[in-house]
Amino acid sequence: MEVTIMKKMDKDIEISTRKFEEANETARKETYLLRLFVAGSSPKSARAISNIRDVCEKYLKGKYELEVIDLYQNPIMASEEQIIAAPTLIKKLPLPLRRIIGDLSDSDKLIVGLDLLKIKNEKKS
Repeated sequence: MEVTIMKKMDKDIEISTRKFEEANETARKETYLLRLFVAGSSPKSARAISNIRDVCEKYLKGKYELEVIDLYQNPIMASEEQIIAAPTLIKKLPLPLRRIIGDLSDSDKLIVGLDLLKIKNEKKS
């Protein structure tokens, strides 16, 4: 009887793991959650906003949420996220979490940082 219970537990764990992995994969395909921290309305901030929007519209149209946070207006959130430079982009989802610092003008670096190489290569085909 004890062996039967252990086998059932192993099967339950296997099913749970598979469901978790499927849910994680679905989440990866669905929505990117991005936070861009900027310092006021400086030219560098404006470039960063424009650059991330361009990349998102090109590769993630309809599959992303972009939250732009001004460090001057929301210093507490910046502190919570441990922002030490601006502009800083944080990719919250899909995992892994990534941080990219700068005006995001290097689109190749941005594409790699956001794990969009596969999508970029599919668009080329």
